[in-house]
Amino acid sequence: MVEVRRLVPGDLAGFRVMNALFSDVFEEPENYVDHPPGEANVLDWLANTTNIGVLGLVDGEPRGAIAAYILQKFEQQRSEVFIYDLAVLESHRRIGLATAMIEEVRRIAREASAWTVFVQADVFPEDEPARALYRSLAQSEITALHFDIEP
Repeated sequence: MVEVRRLVPGDLAGFRVMNALFSDVFEEPENYVDHPPGEANVLDWLANTTNIGVLGLVDGEPRGAIAAYILQKFEQQRSEVFIYDLAVLESHRRIGLATAMIEEVRRIAREASAWTVFVQADVFPEDEPARALYRSLAQSEITALHFDIEP
């Protein structure tokens, strides 16, 4: 059975599970679990209502996760939600888990009166299944380039 659960303030264990899922699915332990944030940092992140963490569960076990952010806009009195990371274990794909997690983010976005939810997708051939999912849920698709600028 597919379920979703939003992380709540104080859910340190859920946060650690979320990061472990990202590490496993993206095969990037150096970015998620090798140097984890300290407990105070995690508790601050979880307490911030503009941060969204969602776990996707299958038969009660975490098998997917989303990290997203509610962004307050400057050009109008409105906000939007950015899905920053979305991961589902390969063994649990194509069962509706990612869609259920996105639906939870959409619910949270409506509660926050956000005008849109957006996600960026890589253009690598292996990411086509993710892009197909996003296309199936999207009202529009915009091609953009992403640039990392060193601080």
